[in-house]
Amino acid sequence: MKNIAKITNLNNREIEFEDGVKIEDLLKQVKDELPYPIYLAKLDNAYRALTHITEHSCNIEFLDLRNQEAWLVYQNSLILIFIKAVHDVLGKKVLVTVNNALNKGLFITSNHKFSNDDVAVVLKRMREIVDADLPIIKEHLTKEGARKLARKQKLTEAGKLLESITNIDDIEIYSLDDELQIFYNLLVPSTGYVQLFDLYIYRNGLILKYPHPNNPNEIPPYEEQEMMYNAFSEATKWGQLMNVNFVCDLNERIINDNVTDMILMQEALHEKTISNIADMIKEKHARVVLICGPSSSGKTTFAKRLCIQLHVNGFKTLYMGTDDYYKEYDERVYDENGEVDLESIRAIDTDLFMKHISELLEGKEVDLPRYDFSIPGKVFGERLTKIEKNQLIVIEGIHAMNDEMTANIPDEDKFKIYISPFTPISIDHHNRISTTDARMLRRLVRDYKFRSSPAQRTINMWPKVRTSEDANIFPYSSKADVFFNSNCIYEYAVLKKYAEPLLKRIRRDEPEYGEAQRMLNFLKYFDPIYDEEAIPNNSIIREFIGGSVVLK
Repeated sequence: MKNIAKITNLNNREIEFEDGVKIEDLLKQVKDELPYPIYLAKLDNAYRALTHITEHSCNIEFLDLRNQEAWLVYQNSLILIFIKAVHDVLGKKVLVTVNNALNKGLFITSNHKFSNDDVAVVLKRMREIVDADLPIIKEHLTKEGARKLARKQKLTEAGKLLESITNIDDIEIYSLDDELQIFYNLLVPSTGYVQLFDLYIYRNGLILKYPHPNNPNEIPPYEEQEMMYNAFSEATKWGQLMNVNFVCDLNERIINDNVTDMILMQEALHEKTISNIADMIKEKHARVVLICGPSSSGKTTFAKRLCIQLHVNGFKTLYMGTDDYYKEYDERVYDENGEVDLESIRAIDTDLFMKHISELLEGKEVDLPRYDFSIPGKVFGERLTKIEKNQLIVIEGIHAMNDEMTANIPDEDKFKIYISPFTPISIDHHNRISTTDARMLRRLVRDYKFRSSPAQRTINMWPKVRTSEDANIFPYSSKADVFFNSNCIYEYAVLKKYAEPLLKRIRRDEPEYGEAQRMLNFLKYFDPIYDEEAIPNNSIIREFIGGSVVLK
């Protein structure tokens, strides 16, 4: 029987096929017409591996590294190749731990101290594995079968995780020759798909490099991120303090009804850090505090709590948000797709913002606007404001650290803070939790609860948000005086009960279905926290789930 596959990213070009064809075979017919290598497919809105067999007419979108899920497919496939190479040349006893994203790569630590010679021989073996184009084979095991494999492979944390979750019956196992590992995302069909990578020693570990979504055909150049490294190191210490390093540790706390101390310790660590930052601001004699970070980092709650700590240090503060300076309706700017651009700095009335900051610092009275999105436009006459001589201005927003916002203020008068949630926990040693996914979950819940925005809209907008962050926010992180990690180690267990129902409402015929299923697959490894009584009402997570006293 003849079926038709419509290739949606090739103007619905139609390909005829017989029943039981691999998506990979369909890809071979059109791959030369696509701009970048393909690692994943979206079949009737659901993510499918290239090895998936389809037996009916369908719509297919072939996905390259510009898609988040395809990027994760490449990343996890590369990790499997790396683990295989390490075990081939250094032995099975070498344990590698994938910690976090750093320097546009993955920061990896190990129980083996790598030398430059070790790196060279591992890289050589990785290239041999890729050149051999070895098959990566997926198998399905029952949970009990996967637990037995975890014990045999000495995958302690994976075994504990499987014991701590009750809603999973089927586990995917990937094998590469004699290397068997559990992965919680899809992988490529064979090693030949993973052509671009590099490996080098960094601090007490390694950096495994691979292409970035901004340029899928190149490995990004080296970029020192000392502040990010220090922030991740601090996050790891926080996890160790609370004895929560993996998802299984968190689940164990929840199962045993032992989360209150963990929550209060997390909040105490946040409060202590905010207090220390307030002391640093006092020591620098700054007049303007700039708080910048990507979407859903908790900037507003952090700014309000910092103002309280600055009051403790004897300073009055004026809080300002850059969102109040969006351009008027008839001044709106548009992106390359003709859509209203609210993400780039072009959307901000920077001239008015700088004028107001200068006048405030000169002691003049200023009519500060409030942006009303229902109009949409600025509303004046509600905040006639004048600051005292030693009063600090605290400014938060995604563009707060962009030089265009405060070009008229000397650097010595500024104190810059970069904020983002960096989780100290992983699923297991080689399945890490993406900071990007954590932020999307926060935004998805907040958008629905406080902006009446469905999960479909949040998911649909997220790639655009991420592109803007890469261009307008992340480049400024290295200019910060200090980094604040806004992650709450328990937050995934709290967000789960809010996010799951929203994600499950997304139907198969909706374009956001694939991403919703990916996030549901991630959330199923967390046991939920239903009782929120222990979460303080000034917690950063309250900004997203409600009940915040500082945002009233």
